[in-house]
Amino acid sequence: MPVLPPDMAYEIMDFGLHFKPENLKNALQEVIDKSAHDAETLILGYGLCSNGVVGLKAPKTARLVIPKVHDCIAIFLGSHDAYLKQLEKERGTFFLGKGFIEVGDTPLEEYHRTVERHGKKNADRVMKAMFGHYKRILFVNTGHDEVGKYRDHAQATAKQLHLRYEEMRGSRVLIKKIIHGPWDEDFIIAEPGETITLAPFLEE
Repeated sequence: MPVLPPDMAYEIMDFGLHFKPENLKNALQEVIDKSAHDAETLILGYGLCSNGVVGLKAPKTARLVIPKVHDCIAIFLGSHDAYLKQLEKERGTFFLGKGFIEVGDTPLEEYHRTVERHGKKNADRVMKAMFGHYKRILFVNTGHDEVGKYRDHAQATAKQLHLRYEEMRGSRVLIKKIIHGPWDEDFIIAEPGETITLAPFLEE
């Protein structure tokens, strides 16, 4: 069942921008400025994302609406609280979902690249240093097509890193709220001409 209303315009950004916050900020601002004259409200389907949204400026003709979450994975879990609960359950959690796997920026892909460059022995040492404090891989199943291949990748990642594998079903609750509202205390709203700052993300 489609989540977006048929009359809602949208643009899908390159998922890989998540890993370069400054590039993400520049790309989002470009889209915001381009869309300024087409709508009174612009909704960003992003969280704080390593401060990638801090500094974004709402155009003079439209407001910006953004979910008040620190990590995009919280959007797919249904809420910031759901995200925090998983970290409370296990602080050493590495989240994996379809998007991360599709762009090839996962611990397993990084391991293979390191093996190619520096050999298996060095790769094992590097990965132990990078991921030694993690305890589990949590695969967030959002009910997408071909879930099996993404699950297989997440399980292979857990096996390679000697972490336990867990899976949980994602939620569309926050996604639907982002699109349809209400935009309440779970959101940050930058009125026309205002700039998104870090402070609101840190408020309880």
